[in-house]
Amino acid sequence: MNSTVEVCFVCLGNICRSPLAQGVFEALVKNEGLQDRIIISSAGVGNWHVGNPPDARMQQTARKHGIHLTSRGRQFQAGDFKRMDLVLAMDQSNLSALQQMQPASELQDKLFLFRTFDPDNNGDLEVPDPYYGGDHGFETVYQMVERTCPKVLERLKTQLAKKHG
Repeated sequence: MNSTVEVCFVCLGNICRSPLAQGVFEALVKNEGLQDRIIISSAGVGNWHVGNPPDARMQQTARKHGIHLTSRGRQFQAGDFKRMDLVLAMDQSNLSALQQMQPASELQDKLFLFRTFDPDNNGDLEVPDPYYGGDHGFETVYQMVERTCPKVLERLKTQLAKKHG
């Protein structure tokens, strides 16, 4: 029973979209009692906000929904891929940056766009960056993250079962 899976949510600076996904996912995993089996983190492809808390507007949006964001900004490193079972990029530019860090063969079944798992993506796999937009953008991102995280959890539960079995 000591097998674990590790997931990392990745956006540009690790202060808006990926910390929100981490916070929502942590709450979901805790509700299922799987916090000892699923290791959750977030990171940015850039290093501008390393050590910083999530954007105040994103924290406010999350709090409104009962989610507390506790992560600190960090930059994703190529070596992180070795530990991770699943790396989820928030948009195509984040995905491209991650793909440049590692040979594609090593990323098979490991690196995806986050909204690949969104049941309502309608072919749009981008999570828009709300940083430069108005407050409405933060709520839009929250709604995307909230409906997508349960599907990500299903995927990780399947991976846990394979590791365990």
